[in-house]
Amino acid sequence: MKFHREGYASLAIVIVFSAVIIGLARYFFPETVWAHYVAYALSAVLLITILQFFREPSIAINKNENFVLSPADGKVVVIEEVEESEYFKDRRIQVSVFMSPVNVHVNRNPIGGLVKYAKYHPGLYLVAWHPKSSTENERTTIVIEQKPKVEVLFRQIAGALARRIVFYVKEGDKVGQGEEMGFIKFGSRVDVFLPIGTKINVELNQVVKGGITVLAEFNG
Repeated sequence: MKFHREGYASLAIVIVFSAVIIGLARYFFPETVWAHYVAYALSAVLLITILQFFREPSIAINKNENFVLSPADGKVVVIEEVEESEYFKDRRIQVSVFMSPVNVHVNRNPIGGLVKYAKYHPGLYLVAWHPKSSTENERTTIVIEQKPKVEVLFRQIAGALARRIVFYVKEGDKVGQGEEMGFIKFGSRVDVFLPIGTKINVELNQVVKGGITVLAEFNG
């Protein structure tokens, strides 16, 4: 288990804040033992929260060129056929994974291949399950081409709490399936858009693991 680099600033803030509240408790209530314990307990809760949120466990990637892996830990909240209007401009199967604040927030490439498209969109901060969050919230859109005419689009979408999306890939990059491609802070969701006819292997409300759970399989 590692601590993700995106959490260094947050960890530093928590450490400084904890030192301050402990120092204040000891200064203003030097003889009040329970006040010291309250400050210690609050500091411990904050530290544990940050450590668990930015944890980065080691996993064994479930690599297979016919698999579309889950890009994130969380729960499947959408499986439906939709019109994808940004890149494909046609009908696709959308599978969405919601990440709660207690999930691992590392995002991974669902397939390996060439990054054909990568774009950041500023936007709103609607709750992640809002129907318009996929098109109106702050988000990134990434398209990976595994081989000619086999492309998968996925979006990192900010939510009501998530105010920082990080992605590490750019157009022209060659990326591996299951490799880390980004991070979303404090809960949100990732949408995956697949070709019509792709076999879907998950169900609504199913809990999935990034880089491990097979969301779907390409035919042949």
